[in-house]
Amino acid sequence: MQKVRGIRGEVVKFGIVGLSGVVVNFAVFWVCNIGLGIASLRSNIAATVIAIATNYLGYRYWLYRDRDADSRKREITLFLVFSGFGMLIETGVLGFSQYVLGLDSNFEKMGAKVVGLAIATVFRFVSYRTWVFKALPETAPVPNVPSPQAAHAAEPARTGEAAEAADGRELAAQAELMLAAEQIRYAKAE
Repeated sequence: MQKVRGIRGEVVKFGIVGLSGVVVNFAVFWVCNIGLGIASLRSNIAATVIAIATNYLGYRYWLYRDRDADSRKREITLFLVFSGFGMLIETGVLGFSQYVLGLDSNFEKMGAKVVGLAIATVFRFVSYRTWVFKALPETAPVPNVPSPQAAHAAEPARTGEAAEAADGRELAAQAELMLAAEQIRYAKAE
């Protein structure tokens, strides 16, 4: 249930960042295509590139800020690759509707852009969360190792060789736990 709530929150935040990108995308497309008279596919590419840049900032510094950022070069490269595929999906739908189906009015172009953007958004969500903004590995809880004095005080009093043998076993068990905890910490640091 906690995982469902977590992904639902992630989807909402992804939607907010994505919505801001959609606004940027459509505004730039409208200005380029209608205002400046640039061809619709070129306008779409320009609009998508600008939206990709604004979305990256939102994803990296708000939505996925707690994700692994150690390899930023890898992250940006993958982000651009998957964003590029999303742009191809979006531009492909627009081109198909305009050049194959003959839907060339401003309203029809915007409709095709909405359909292409919806398909590309699903693709981007899955690829970004799976490959680009990787989750940090789960941390194993460090065992709570009581001190030898506390462990010894909690047990009934022993005498002679039995007490020494029990203390030796306890000490060995605690040392093994501490060693295991240190190995976990060193493994995470690498």
